Amino acid sequence: MQYLVSVITDSAEPSTPEEMAAISAFNRGLQAQGSWVFAGGLAEPSASTVVDNRGGEPLFTDGPFLESKEFLIGFWVIEAADLDVALGIAAEGSRHCNRKVEVRPFR
Repeated sequence: MQYLVSVITDSAEPSTPEEMAAISAFNRGLQAQGSWVFAGGLAEPSASTVVDNRGGEPLFTDGPFLESKEFLIGFWVIEAADLDVALGIAAEGSRHCNRKVEVRPFR
């Protein structure tokens, strides 16, 4: 089963060098145990563009879809046997990146 582990922050400050080293070590561990699928960091919400093509003509809007104090700054897609295993991996990811994470299964 695959899970999306979303990294949530309330600051546009980049990760510290220590946090980046911890994240890299965590990523290597995921790869070694076979849980790694994909991961990435994201730019701040002000760099986003919302695209809405439900009305016949695409509408492009600068900025985030939602105004929120917290936002998605990165993610992992992981492979885990079940939700309990995914939550354990997510807890380690949260500790390594020093941010909250949200776990959601793919359908």
